[in-house]
Amino acid sequence: MPAGALMQIRLRARLLVLLALLVLLRVTDVQAAGFDVIEASTRLGDGVYRLNAQIEYSFSEPALDALQNGVPLTIELLMEVRRRRSWVWDETVYSLVQRFRLEYHALSRQYLVHNLNSGERRNFSTRPAALRFMGRIHEFPLLDRSLLAPDRRYEGALRAQLALDTLPTPLRLFAYLSEDWQLTSEWYTWPL
Repeated sequence: MPAGALMQIRLRARLLVLLALLVLLRVTDVQAAGFDVIEASTRLGDGVYRLNAQIEYSFSEPALDALQNGVPLTIELLMEVRRRRSWVWDETVYSLVQRFRLEYHALSRQYLVHNLNSGERRNFSTRPAALRFMGRIHEFPLLDRSLLAPDRRYEGALRAQLALDTLPTPLRLFAYLSEDWQLTSEWYTWPL
């Protein structure tokens, strides 16, 4: 085989490898942003179902840029208890929204997590620490057992999402149209 042809084959092989790496990096970049409910379960104690869950938050670059520039981000945890039915769709018998607002204060270089339901506020020196705090739900009183019929099957469901309606108005329209801001997890379900 002539040296020129061999060199051309090597060049094409290198270009293909480079193209494959670029595609792989793009796919990894696209999949990096989003929320994921890693696990969730309830424990019945003293007549109350208590929720324990782990959520992983991964924000897109535009959302992180907005946060670093003073735009607070509100995360909603949608919690439901559903009655399982065989012949028709499941019935939601109870629902609750837990909201957290994440802010960055440039002057103090601190991240503030504000639980909008309870009013609790916590400061963190790093964003990963703030996200770990928001992503860990421990013994949250979800529902009183007496509200459920004893002879029915129920499941819990949990979903995390970025609340776009809380963004500043100039950013809100752009956020509704951009996939970079559509940060939500799938519903995670478990039997009660």
